[in-house]
Amino acid sequence: MHKDTKRREALLYHAKPTPGKISVVPTKPYASQRDLSLAYSPGVAEPCLEIAKDVNNVYKYTAKGNLVAVISNGTAVLGLGDIGPEASKPVMEGKGLLFKIFADIDVFDIEVDTKDIDAFVETVKNIAPTFGGINLEDIKAPESFEIERRLKEELNIPVMHDDQHGTAIISAAGLLNALELADKKIETIKLVVSGAGSAALACANLYLQLGVKVENIIMFDKDGVLSTDRTDLLDVQMQYAKPSKGLTLAEAVKGADMFLGLSAPNVLSADMLLSMAANPIVFAMANPVPEIDYELAIATREDVIMATGRSDKPNQVNNVLGFPFIFRGALDVKATKINEEMKMAAVFALANLAKETVPEQVNIAYGEKKLVFGKDYILPKPFDPRLITEIPPAVAKAAMDSGVATDPITDWDKYKDELNDRMGSDNKMVRLLINRAKTDPKRIIFAEADSLDVLKAAQIVSEEGIGFPVLLGNKEVILELKEEIGFDAEVDIFDPKSSEMDEKREAYANLLWEERKRNGITLIDANKMMRERNYFASMMVKQGDADALVTGYSRSYPTVVKPILEMMDKAPGVQKIATANMMLTDRGPLFLADTAINPDPTAEEIAHIAVMTDKTMKMFGLDPAIALVSYSNYGSSHTVSAKKMNKAVSVLHKNHPDMIVDGEIQADFALNPEMLKSKFPFSKLVNKKVNALVFSNLDSANITYKLIKELNKSTSIGPIIMGLEQPVHIFQLGARVDEMVNMAAVAVVDAQEKAKRYKLVKK
Repeated sequence: MHKDTKRREALLYHAKPTPGKISVVPTKPYASQRDLSLAYSPGVAEPCLEIAKDVNNVYKYTAKGNLVAVISNGTAVLGLGDIGPEASKPVMEGKGLLFKIFADIDVFDIEVDTKDIDAFVETVKNIAPTFGGINLEDIKAPESFEIERRLKEELNIPVMHDDQHGTAIISAAGLLNALELADKKIETIKLVVSGAGSAALACANLYLQLGVKVENIIMFDKDGVLSTDRTDLLDVQMQYAKPSKGLTLAEAVKGADMFLGLSAPNVLSADMLLSMAANPIVFAMANPVPEIDYELAIATREDVIMATGRSDKPNQVNNVLGFPFIFRGALDVKATKINEEMKMAAVFALANLAKETVPEQVNIAYGEKKLVFGKDYILPKPFDPRLITEIPPAVAKAAMDSGVATDPITDWDKYKDELNDRMGSDNKMVRLLINRAKTDPKRIIFAEADSLDVLKAAQIVSEEGIGFPVLLGNKEVILELKEEIGFDAEVDIFDPKSSEMDEKREAYANLLWEERKRNGITLIDANKMMRERNYFASMMVKQGDADALVTGYSRSYPTVVKPILEMMDKAPGVQKIATANMMLTDRGPLFLADTAINPDPTAEEIAHIAVMTDKTMKMFGLDPAIALVSYSNYGSSHTVSAKKMNKAVSVLHKNHPDMIVDGEIQADFALNPEMLKSKFPFSKLVNKKVNALVFSNLDSANITYKLIKELNKSTSIGPIIMGLEQPVHIFQLGARVDEMVNMAAVAVVDAQEKAKRYKLVKK
């Protein structure tokens, strides 16, 4: 992109449609005079009096406990230097945005117009009662050291200068993993540091706590090596000074195990890199141009383990991996400070997370085929959803263990659920679905496992304990792909067309022929059908050789559903099968039916679809409130379509009086409780949160679910097949890996429910 274009785009982003990037959003009702009288005078007096009795009640009645101040005087902004407090405000707002989206922490940005240490400290101390924590930002050294030290001593809330400690924490996690891969011991490594500012010193200090020996660290600044004969060094730099006057960076890196750069572009040459020890670790974090170019480094040495500050290269040392989650954990136990134990807990939690299997959504977000712990992946990615449930608990526990937590956590499972809830209802529903599947995993067939994405979904299902994959497809292809993506689990692989399956295929064909010989199927036909994976897989499920089936990734829905309908039985009492999609929206899960099977159902069939939707939703632990939607409201139109929906409601009210269902009704009235109550107070849906819509035909249902999915970027789980005796579910053509994992979890839960019903029937 041209520089002028990028500049204009950046300016427009910050200016339009509303200047800035953050705003204050009310968290309480404010529509009525009563609301306002509670929010302010006279109702506000009551919490004020309670806080006056006990100052700790401020956390109970105000937003203090989830509010952080991002404070700067603009003396060391990004790579821009001393640009002043006003010019630093866009950066501070950006920091506030990151706090919110990554850890659901609210922020006021505070820009202080002073370079005087005493005045700055006094200002922060005077406003500290407002906040649950203080994030110092972009304050130049050496003032930043003294400011942070004094505020940590004089305040009883968490204080952290992220420019120092954020980089230190993230790079320390990367160092631990790099050392493991390089097979080096931290106590013996020789470390050369280019840069002696706040970030470099914080990194070195933290590395000492991890086990690096101070005598093994050689540090340089813009004037050369930190030597004991220099008179310009700060007290905080003196511990790294060596009797090595005149030593050059090129001389220092010879035989070094690690180069840490927080200085200037291109100070480390290819020749210098070549002179380092075997398996050198290079963290070149000058931004935007590192101390050595990434491509040059990896071309120079195959054994180098490289990290930078750039998002377009592997192993980005990105502070967003740390500060939101460190403050989250500190706030949640009302810690009085962020101490060394809490920072170290974050280091180890980050290092360990990089060794876990990476969620597929992270692979997709970063355009990776498969992120696996190794030289190109020593740190988690910023959009890894697991950060919110791994880092804050580690920090909170460290705060408790070190005695700085004033409100300890007692139920860690509940706490992790609360952390997940901060990231949206979609995560919550998927988490509940997957957790339920994991309570009793089933053998689940992936009928197109010789497709890479299907196999990746099967891998996640296996590694997460959701189910036990059974892979169908070309065995050689599947084995090659398994090796490529590191899918090491031992799983069953079947190729219905291979000679290895002759005996099983013949047995299945005979069973099918016995069942269908009076319905026009010959034994030859049955044998041919069993060579097709969807027929073969269906028979596996019917015969109990597997518990569930998912298929449809590479073929259109009608093509796949045909063999399923031919092979599978309807559940007792089911006249027609149907499908529903569960849309994970901002307002919570919303079921839509029928999205894939019945083009133009009758009134009786629509009622039947509503009943099946009701049962399906209860299977997911939801309380159904179902609206039969149309373009009309309660008999306002007499067209065939409207009358059909009206009749379906009558059937439901007569035969299923306990169901929460009503209509026909327009979608906006169904989804807007106040509109509904105002215009149709007689509706069974009044004072209910409608979470299912049943449509009059396939066109409207299918179009609606795809519009919601694309326009609102909502996650869609489905189409979920309703009404079959066996648990079989069909992917949409070209489904994403995460969608297939979710559908596999649905299939497992479906299998669990059907197994329960089978046991009840047998009893």
